[in-house]
Amino acid sequence: MHTLYERITYLFDPLHAFYEHENLHRKLSAVLVFLFLVSLLIIELNRRHFLPVPLAGMLPANHFYAVQMAFSIILVLEVISLIFVLPCSFSRSLGKQFEILSLILIRNAFKELSYFPEPITYLGNEEKILHILSNGFGALLIFALLGVYYKIQVRAEEQSKPMDILGFVAAKKGISLLLLAAFVIMGGYSVVQNSVGEGHVDFFHDFYTLLILTDILIVLISQCFHPSAKFVFRNSGYALSTLMIRIALVAPVYFNVLLGGAAIGFAILLSLISNHLFPETVHRG
Repeated sequence: MHTLYERITYLFDPLHAFYEHENLHRKLSAVLVFLFLVSLLIIELNRRHFLPVPLAGMLPANHFYAVQMAFSIILVLEVISLIFVLPCSFSRSLGKQFEILSLILIRNAFKELSYFPEPITYLGNEEKILHILSNGFGALLIFALLGVYYKIQVRAEEQSKPMDILGFVAAKKGISLLLLAAFVIMGGYSVVQNSVGEGHVDFFHDFYTLLILTDILIVLISQCFHPSAKFVFRNSGYALSTLMIRIALVAPVYFNVLLGGAAIGFAILLSLISNHLFPETVHRG
């Protein structure tokens, strides 16, 4: 079993180090800027009817689609970061999911701009403006509460055996590798569907469903290494918060903000109760 743990770590750690390297993030940022400018140029050419008719019909004619595209790429990068964070503590992994939720709300706000005519006018777009305000302030609220959530987390020493810690972390690294493969496959399939004209497919929602199932799986695995009922309850509560996030993603405007706020409020209360009322049972894992 120890050899299996080492093989999983041998695969995971180099990938993690490569993705989190500062130079890679700088290059990805430069590519993002380049894609944004190219998208604006292509959309402008399409608006001026400089593109072939078959191609023009497949491309947007609204400049704000470029903004939506840029934030979609940022979201992809954040989801990959979340996959690499899963082997860390439950609390840190959940915090990363709230970061993604705030980004999704910001993305939804910019997405509303794609429905505006150019140039932008107020009359006739009152409902869209309210949607922008709701998503924007909702993202700000969740981001602010996320700061509170991070501040109340407690770093506690593990009380299990070193081999148990190695096994638990290795198991989560193995799950992360499988999630990364699933993310690539689902993303590739979505790109193919969109490119052949089968309608716009947003695979983020489906992947978030997979994340919920993964969180529950990790909770069940954690019982093998930390059988304490209080520890399992805390991690199960964090998994419940991810379920609330998933529902928020598919909820209509206004309700998505309420559900997102409820999810992070629940996580904050759970952390306070776990850390202060049962401090001896708080673990990282």
